[in-house]
Amino acid sequence: MAWMDKQNITVLKEFILMGITDRPELQAPLFGLFLIIHMISVVGNLGMVILTKMDLRLQTPIYFFLRHLAFIDLGYSTAVGPKMLVNFIANQNKISYNWCATQLTFFIFFIISELFVLSAMAYDCYMAVCNPLLYTVVMSQKVCWVLVVVPYLYSAFLSLMTTIKIFISSFCGYNIISHFYCDSLPLLTLLCSSTREIELMIMIFSSFNLVSSLLIVLVSYILIFMAILKMNSAEGRHKAFSTCGSHLTVVIILYATLFFMYMQPKSSHSFDTDKMASVFYTLVIPALNPMIYSLRNKEVKGALHRIWKNLCKLHM
Repeated sequence: MAWMDKQNITVLKEFILMGITDRPELQAPLFGLFLIIHMISVVGNLGMVILTKMDLRLQTPIYFFLRHLAFIDLGYSTAVGPKMLVNFIANQNKISYNWCATQLTFFIFFIISELFVLSAMAYDCYMAVCNPLLYTVVMSQKVCWVLVVVPYLYSAFLSLMTTIKIFISSFCGYNIISHFYCDSLPLLTLLCSSTREIELMIMIFSSFNLVSSLLIVLVSYILIFMAILKMNSAEGRHKAFSTCGSHLTVVIILYATLFFMYMQPKSSHSFDTDKMASVFYTLVIPALNPMIYSLRNKEVKGALHRIWKNLCKLHM
């Protein structure tokens, strides 16, 4: 077999991450830029989790899902961001074998969860716009929990299965990962054993996750737009758009990035392109999401204002 031509199998204790760039003059500027982006992401998403939990006026289904979206964004940006920042200032970008497996597990878990929580939010928007009289009955607390727990369980199963499949395989002596974090496809290039089964599994599940979650979003928004077109009131149309506008913006940004990454022709596909797309959806999108939801949402602004007033009273 072709894989037998590779180096002898060795027990790897660590990997070396190639990072985003090998140009020394870019290390300091990129470190500063990504540190700011990561801090915005952590503060924004953690703030959104706390805000939607504390404010009584935000105890509705849409903010329940928004809290979980913020938790997910915080999760996968934190799984990747700190290690990437350390690698900018470290002499050698090393990551231990066990931490590499842990990073891959958490990253896959959070990115899949994000897709299906966004789908749940699209369904919530559909119910709010198309069935407002039944909304509070259908979108009960139990239903909301089911719509986030099922994606979490499915994501955990898939992330563990993928990671275990990769890390029980045989690695060759070559331990350099052509990425800035432990991702499945760069890791597959380091395996001595055949990767066909794992590649097929990743391709099938990635396609299913992307297409099925997007289908739910598309169907929900087609029905929403049909309902909006039937509205006679300009105020009603404006309210419907404001209900779904932030979510639609987030969906378009994320899916456009993922489709750019996965739908490239093989002839033009490269790990460098993957790195740029990965930077966007692991660091930039998690920082953008809380800003999109807070800047476009009067209720979130109101909650922030109330908390600020209460904090000021406490210090007086």
